[in-house]
This record gives sequence, structure tokens and C-alpha cells, in this order.
Amino acid sequence: MASSVSVLLLLCMAAAVASAQLSPTFYDTSCPNALSTIKSAVTAAVNKENRMGASLLRLHFHDCFVQGCDASVLLDSGGEQGALPNAGSLRGFDVIANIKAQVEAVCKQTVSCADILAVAARDSVVALGGPSWTVPLGRRDSTTGSASLANSDLPPPFFNLSDLIGAFSNKGFSATEMVALSGAHTIGQAQCKNFRDHIYNDTNINSGFASSLKANCPQPTGSGDGNLAPLDTTTPYVFDNAYYSNLLNQKGLLHSDQELFNGGSTDNTVRNFASNSAAFSSAFAAAMVKMGNLSPLTGSQGQIRLVCSKAN
Repeated sequence: MASSVSVLLLLCMAAAVASAQLSPTFYDTSCPNALSTIKSAVTAAVNKENRMGASLLRLHFHDCFVQGCDASVLLDSGGEQGALPNAGSLRGFDVIANIKAQVEAVCKQTVSCADILAVAARDSVVALGGPSWTVPLGRRDSTTGSASLANSDLPPPFFNLSDLIGAFSNKGFSATEMVALSGAHTIGQAQCKNFRDHIYNDTNINSGFASSLKANCPQPTGSGDGNLAPLDTTTPYVFDNAYYSNLLNQKGLLHSDQELFNGGSTDNTVRNFASNSAAFSSAFAAAMVKMGNLSPLTGSQGQIRLVCSKAN
């Protein structure tokens, strides 16, 4: 019994050390131009297409929620790209591939794809006027992905509040952190198939707002499924707190968005973020750092992929 307890303690300590190995200065010596290279490439991509900022942020989220922040989502053969939450909607792979190529030209096989995703997410938010944060670095890349985990761990747009709280709690996030991370929907777009039920069947939606969306999202399934609408109609390409103000007015695009302000336990958090942009920015930045710390591969674990779409 004593030996099993000590083994458990050692495992816990090893996990803590692995997380602690992430450091903002990880590449200061080995690749001092890494961060500036990533930033300039992200800024160029977002300037070319505003929507790309949201796409790169989403890539990081969909990476970290599935077996940790290990760039598994970037693997062509990993299975995750074909999972239900990702198929036909994840984008930005070409931008990440371009960034990786630029970084490889500066420092050969030094900077991981997982770290590039984490930094690109931050730089995307900054490029669209949002807060900055210090990104701990030193993640390594996985050699496999998991379609089954992508299907089970990524919260779908039809989740209710208790589902959302549970999904984020499973990853160690509080309800407040979940609401803060949901603020990523202040940028980006969603496909008609993901908000059709909300605009036609839910009652907790502004009727004018619902009507305005129906022309581009016909009711029959299969008709206009891929048509897009902004998650934040107020300032769709600015990273601000308008998402929460929209929720106060029952103008959340997804069912899961409006669930955050629907007479439940997170209503006051939404009110706070809607009225206090600094509170939202601070909470979002802190939650993003925490998300980036989800089960990273460090030390001798995993590898540094030469190309992000395939294992070495």
C-alpha cells in the first residue's frame, strides 16, 4: 500500500513538473526570433482576411480540449479533422503551415507546432484589438490524434448550461472561466446547421434577430447548411465584450451562447463582462493561459514536427 501511494505521489509530482516546464522564455536562446516571426505572419494573415483571427483561435481551443495542447488537431491522419465538431469547419491549416515553414527557416526543428498554435491564438486576438497575455512555451507535438476524444470532449452548439459547465469542468475550468472563454465568440462565424434549431425552435431569442437570420438559413435540413453568420453581429471583426451585450438582448447566435444568459447561474457573470470590458479581458487572458497548460507534452515526450500536418 505504501509503495503504491509513493508511486502515485511521484506520478503527481511528475505531472506538476511537466506543466511547470512550460516557460515564456523557453526559446529565448534556442530561437530568439520565433515569437516575432509568428506574430508578423499572423498579423499578415489576419490583415488579409479578418476571419482568420477567429479561425486560428479556434484551432488552439480544438487542439487543447482533445488530449491536451499537442497539435494533434493539425495531423492529416490523426482523425480529429474528420470528427463531427471539426469536419468542414476548422480552417487556418495553411496559415499554420506557412508560419511553421517561416519558423523552420529561422530555427530548424526547434519550435513545436503546439507552441505555434498557442502563440498564434494570442497574436490573433491582439491583431483584432483584444487583450494580450504571456504565453508559456515548451510544448511538444504528439504523433497521434483522437477522433473519438474530439467527438466527446468538444462542446457542441446545442449544449445547455449544465452541459457546458460540465464539459469545461472536466478540463478543470470554473463556470466563470467557461463564460470568459466563450467570449471568443465575439469574433468568427458559424454555419447555418449549427444555429438553425436556435432561430426556428428556441423562444429565448430576439424575434427580429431570428427573422434576420432565416433568409440565409432556410429551415429544411440540408438547405444552406454551410451558410455563415457572424457570432457577434455588432462588431464581428473586433475582439471586444459586445458578445455579452448581445446575450443580454437575446441575440446569441448559438443555442449554447444564449444558455449563458437564460435565467441561470452564469447570468451575473455575463452582466459583469457586458458592463466591464477590462474584467472580461483580464478573465479571458487568464483562462487562455490556463487552457494552454492543458496536458502539454514536455521534455522528451512527443516530438518537434518538421511539418505540422504529419508526424516525423
